[in-house]
Amino acid sequence: MQRRSAAEQARGPAATPGKAQGPAPTSEAASAIEVRSLTKAFGQQVALRGVNLTVAEGEFLALFGPNGAGKTTLMRIVASLTRPTAGSVHVRGRGTESSALQDLAKSATEVRRHIGLISHNPLLYGDLTPDENLRFFARMYDLPNAGARIDTLLEQVGLTIRRKDPVRTFSRGMVQRLAIARAILHDPAIMLLDEPYTGLDLQATDMLRTFLQELAASDRTVILTTHNLEQGLEMCDRAVILNKGKVAWQGERAGLDLDGMKEIYRRATSKA
Repeated sequence: MQRRSAAEQARGPAATPGKAQGPAPTSEAASAIEVRSLTKAFGQQVALRGVNLTVAEGEFLALFGPNGAGKTTLMRIVASLTRPTAGSVHVRGRGTESSALQDLAKSATEVRRHIGLISHNPLLYGDLTPDENLRFFARMYDLPNAGARIDTLLEQVGLTIRRKDPVRTFSRGMVQRLAIARAILHDPAIMLLDEPYTGLDLQATDMLRTFLQELAASDRTVILTTHNLEQGLEMCDRAVILNKGKVAWQGERAGLDLDGMKEIYRRATSKA
């Protein structure tokens, strides 16, 4: 696939299993996200400790790590919801005006137009209906013909019949389905998915799985954080393991089976 080929060229050679890795070699023209020396401290607690990471355009990256490894903090910083203590994030969007990597610290508003986020927090307003929520976000993104786009998305996530009901009356699975519609409303070039399966019912899980398969086949850049090694390996091009705020390992998906990944994960997360 052309998408995978471009990602492979940007990343360079595969990592050695079990060996801690630094940033993968990359060509700036092929990078969608570049994280450099990223540090985040909450008082005395340090969540990220000099993280370096490059994600190629069109790459599907699975980000693993135990609780407290810094996965959610990293995702929130890339999504511009949290500011780092030190270091930088550069992001490339779509279109002529966004052809260059943009410094997130200087261009957060513009960068947000190119990012879709699905996380523990659905980022929805409970007293508003699905229709009202999506229209609110459509105005934020200055979307033309928002009504037609909203109709299509509500149909895709199976919420057309509930489009006039307050979101606070929805189940967790329904809320997450609407969060998916919110995240892709503006057709972002980059998708960030932070433990998206958490708390979902069977119907929502099946829908999310289909959605992830579509993302994997698209030209979007995707970062997925998950505790489930099997789910992460199923669709990713490359895997990264965070441990105690650092990149403990990163490597190509090709040639990795689940048992091998489990052993790599065990060794990477047992390091001091």
